[in-house]
Amino acid sequence: MSIGPSSVSGVTLDNIDELPKRCRRCVFWELAPHAAEQAAEYGNTELEKEAWLSSTLLDWGSCGKIVHVDQVAAGYAMYAPPAAVPRATTFPTGPISHDAVLLTAVAVLPEMAGSGIGRMLVQAVAKDLTRRGVKAIEAFGDAAPTADSHCVIPADFLISVGFKTIRPHHRWPRLRLELRSGLSWKEDVEAALERLLKEIAIPAQSTGAVPTEIVPAPQGLPRAPAREPARPGR
Repeated sequence: MSIGPSSVSGVTLDNIDELPKRCRRCVFWELAPHAAEQAAEYGNTELEKEAWLSSTLLDWGSCGKIVHVDQVAAGYAMYAPPAAVPRATTFPTGPISHDAVLLTAVAVLPEMAGSGIGRMLVQAVAKDLTRRGVKAIEAFGDAAPTADSHCVIPADFLISVGFKTIRPHHRWPRLRLELRSGLSWKEDVEAALERLLKEIAIPAQSTGAVPTEIVPAPQGLPRAPAREPARPGR
């Protein structure tokens, strides 16, 4: 399935209302179970979600990505340090590793399923966290999702985008993505070529003529002396 022009930006208080309504009101990850039930009882889950986002942005930084396709929000992802995610302590396969950030949500509009937006979101999260020095992303997966399952990312999806199971469980496995593998092969190749071009100098292709200029040697190495043209009789 092909999609139109797309862009990825951070989730902020300015665009949080673009999340799907069900997700906009959901505080499954953001509050401890008893607090989430209380917020739902009083009908203030949206305010609690805003408060969590505001606090996390202030204390830690970017914690979400949203994809727009043809200027319409098509999917989003949320992530944060385990200490900022109270629900993480309730999973039997916890705790999250000390060097990892927890990916809590990846959701794509049903009509955009199969378009690669989910993979795009995971890559965007990986790039952001790589720049910030984080070593890995971990997530609790749902190994047996149902039609009513929305709050935990399906384990099959996580595996399909490169996560590996590190704590098996019949329902709630914990999976991990090393951020080195989160980079695309294209970025790896481009980075390798850039390093190569900085380290070596490639001589001009030989045409049989004597070169008139010397290719600059790598910094720190002596230059080779210019060769004189051969003279008749020598």
